[in-house]
Amino acid sequence: MLGKLELYRIFCQVAKDNSFSQAAKNLYLSQPAVSQSVKQLEEQLGVQLFTRGAKGVSLTQQGKLLYEYADSAMGLLSSAEQKLVSMKELTVGELRIGAGDVIIKHLLLPHLERFHKAYPQVRLSILNRTSRESMELLQSGIIDVAFVNLPMEGESMRIHHSFPIHDVFVAGQRFHHLTERPQSLQDLAEQPLILLERKSNTRRHIESFFLERGVAVSPEIELASYDLLSQFARIDLGISCVVKEFCQEQIQNGELFEVPMKEALPERSIAMVSLKNVSLTPAAAHLLEIIDGEDEK
Repeated sequence: MLGKLELYRIFCQVAKDNSFSQAAKNLYLSQPAVSQSVKQLEEQLGVQLFTRGAKGVSLTQQGKLLYEYADSAMGLLSSAEQKLVSMKELTVGELRIGAGDVIIKHLLLPHLERFHKAYPQVRLSILNRTSRESMELLQSGIIDVAFVNLPMEGESMRIHHSFPIHDVFVAGQRFHHLTERPQSLQDLAEQPLILLERKSNTRRHIESFFLERGVAVSPEIELASYDLLSQFARIDLGISCVVKEFCQEQIQNGELFEVPMKEALPERSIAMVSLKNVSLTPAAAHLLEIIDGEDEK
């Protein structure tokens, strides 16, 4: 027995063609199968849908009413199928991302550029948030993926790709004497430090590392903007803790130098994450392919 959706599909085709035989040809079915399907639908609804005549069939009043709704419904289903195909092929759709300023500027931007060139019809929605706020948006279903600093609490998180990063201390020429020997954590704590504000993941990571080794950190300057860390160090206002991968150019051209340490800060990661029990959207999956492909080069 055919499902009701298939019965309606056959009914609509007969109504369009005003003929059982022509509908059978268009549907690649036998004429008896089409006739039996219409009869089955009529029995289920308890009404006569067509009147049969020498010139074919025509809709009854009840049939006209049903056709008006059924044809619209079949059209909507067809449109939905086409949109699903388009989304799969990324000719339409949206990619919603949560990430912080620093991650977007120093890590994500080139990947987004390649994604947009490959899929220009996909709308990009970037919500500029901290790692913790991005996770809240992800858990609320407002974004598809988040780029966050690890470690990050939460069993509902699935990590798709990790970017290793290294925190280092940098300074300008005023502090160049610190290059004469590796500095201990206590040595650094006694210098005028420039750190991010306390609520940031990076600040918590640094403070925890120092405190676990019995050294308290009391920065002379606290900043809300990551990019200002290197700028303040460059004009000799103190020693800043920055991500080495994001500060390579300034180190290489001599604007800043890396302060040697007896004990380096541990490697950490920035990760592309989604909810554990939710599949990646087609757009997010293609972004991941771009990131993975670039990382393999």
